[in-house]
Parts: sequence; C-alpha cells; structure tokens
Amino acid sequence: MCSFLKGQGIPVYDSDSAAKRLYYEDDSLLDSIEEAFGCSVRTPGGDPDLRRLASIVFSFPEKLAVLESLVHPVVLGDFRRWKALQASLIEETGPSQNFFGGEPFCVIESAIIQEKPEFLSAVDAVVLVDAPLQDRLRRACERDGADPADIVRRMSSQRFDLSKVDAVIHNSGTKEDLFREVVKVFKGLDGGKNKNNY
Repeated sequence: MCSFLKGQGIPVYDSDSAAKRLYYEDDSLLDSIEEAFGCSVRTPGGDPDLRRLASIVFSFPEKLAVLESLVHPVVLGDFRRWKALQASLIEETGPSQNFFGGEPFCVIESAIIQEKPEFLSAVDAVVLVDAPLQDRLRRACERDGADPADIVRRMSSQRFDLSKVDAVIHNSGTKEDLFREVVKVFKGLDGGKNKNNY
C-alpha cells in the first residue's frame, strides 16, 4: 500500500526504516542505549551493531521495553520534523490531484502505532491493512528474507484494536485490487475532515 501511495506522490514516513537510520545518525541515541545496557552496541568501526543489540533484547521483554523507551521518542521527534517539512512543501506547491481529490495528507507506516499513545496522538486517523495469515507470512518472508518461525513470532506479538481503527484496507487480491481499495478508503477518509496524516 505504501509503495503505491509513494508512487502517487503522497509523502510516506516508514518508521522502521527511520529507526534504523537514526541509529546511524544520532550518536546520543547510541550513547543512551549503551548507558542503559552497560555495554557497547557499536562495531569496532563505530557503527551501530544492530545484531548485537537484537541479541541483547531478544527474548527479554523488559530489555526490549527499555530499548523502545529510548528509541521511540527519537523516532517520534523525527516524524514530527518530517511532517512539518511535508506540510511546508505541500503549501509551496499548492493543491494536487495526488491526494485523490481531497485535502493533502501524509502517511506514517507503523506496526506499533496502536500500542503507543504518543504515536497515536500524532495522527488524525488509523488505517489497518489486513490480509490472510498465509499471505502476510509469505510476503514478510519474501521482503525480509527471514525465517518463517521468526516472522510468526513477530506477528504473534502484534495486537490490533479495531476500536482504534478508522478504516480497513483488505489486501487479499491482486495489486490492482489493492490500489482500488486504497483510493476508495483514502477518498472516504477525507470526507471534509481536513485530516493531514494517517
């Protein structure tokens, strides 16, 4: 869905990619992580050692919670800056049909948005993209090159509260079916509400 939106010229913030980027760009983030865990999380060359970091928090929910408490505020701050920049760029270029004939908006892609009130409060609407389990598993394995068992573990930890969802996009057909569904849902969300991020 997000690749389709990007292809239509709609700004999309990928929170997972942003988090990985911020490990490299924000030395103070790595400093705070090392202070919290009492060990280095850098390679000998000084780059973030994300494998070592993953091994520290893997199977330890309390350590993962500590890591998230350090990383999520940095990602949220980065998203807010990015969103302000997008608003400024959209204001400069004027209205565009890229937004399916509605008000301009931007999108944040995040699997954890419902679990984190600070992220939920930063958006105007939540759109859930849903697909059958086997489709999700196959796509995730193809995308990440990961072991299916790891993907299943990751999926089992994700919870979605439909009461916090404004729309659902069903991704169980062809790409063309998905694109039609995306256009229909985003046109419906606008509805004169002047929402600017989902």
